[in-house]
Amino acid sequence: MPPALAALRVHPVKACRAIEPLAWDVDRFGLRFDRAFVVVEAASGVFLSQRDEPRLARVETELDGAALALSAAGAGSVRVPLEPHDGPRRRVRVWRHEGDGVDQGDEAAAWLSALLGRPVRLVRTPPDHARRVNPAYSPVEAHTAFSDGYPLLVASRDSLDDLNARLPAPIGMERFRPNLVVAGAPPYAEDGWKRIRIGTLELLLVKPCDRCAVTTVDPHSGARAGAEPLRTLARYRRRDGAVWFAWNAVALGSGRLARGAPVEVLETRPALRFDA
Repeated sequence: MPPALAALRVHPVKACRAIEPLAWDVDRFGLRFDRAFVVVEAASGVFLSQRDEPRLARVETELDGAALALSAAGAGSVRVPLEPHDGPRRRVRVWRHEGDGVDQGDEAAAWLSALLGRPVRLVRTPPDHARRVNPAYSPVEAHTAFSDGYPLLVASRDSLDDLNARLPAPIGMERFRPNLVVAGAPPYAEDGWKRIRIGTLELLLVKPCDRCAVTTVDPHSGARAGAEPLRTLARYRRRDGAVWFAWNAVALGSGRLARGAPVEVLETRPALRFDA
């Protein structure tokens, strides 16, 4: 059978848990609502990730059409209305990007601050949000919300299976926080994909993803779980001083994706070479 889309993973709040819908819309920022919200330091507006706060991995997210719901075991829950979209703004910094975010109010801030034990705020991309993807990698103009840098991350379940066969104990795909999980291709075939079509939507795979300590966070406990999978990836996926797994991508248009949609490779590139 040809490759197919095995899973859709939407992360409404950067660094928190994903939802896995059967189908989802793709807009100019990637999967709708993906990383549309971010937790920031209350004083500085600097974003928090699982690198800084692995406990964010404990936060469940839910979108019901009217609100974003956040919950965590033993901590209760809080709801954030999706409308009105705009409101009081504060400055936000995500890596090199600095811009406005819409503050989501004191109730959400108090809940997250209690969970993390530090003063934080929850903010959302404003209606006029603009954050362009690095043009050095993307040949087309693309934008992203509060992701690390790209609107979509494509990963392969077959590549994860190969990695798990090398690990002392298997891990789940959530360690890599992808948006689109494909299955049915040889392991690491995605290293040679340049342009693909999933259903009716075309994507460009523009940059391999170098992996960081977030992959070592146990998403169930919200704590670091040792050196894996980075240690094993370094044995065979090391290049330019980093280890690589999955591909950053941009969509060539908008549309709707559904689990099970066929994946067609339209254009290839020479596969990556690794130092180890």
